Amino acid sequence: MLQSHIIEVDGAFLGAAVRLDVGYRFIATDMRLDDLDGTIWPTLGQVKRLARQLYLTGRFADPVPAAAPPAQVRAF
Repeated sequence: MLQSHIIEVDGAFLGAAVRLDVGYRFIATDMRLDDLDGTIWPTLGQVKRLARQLYLTGRFADPVPAAAPPAQVRAF
């Protein structure tokens, strides 16, 4: 049987983290956390932290950095 953990913030039920062989899969029940739904994380603490952050702020604190601009190529 799979082990699951309730993920809640300030009494609001946000979803569940289901223990897998490779980590924890987050199953969202709140549409504000749809970006996390189905994702797998190595630790339960990471799932809880990210769910809380996304629920409270509507975004992740560390945005993915933009790709570096391509190097200019000189034609000779």
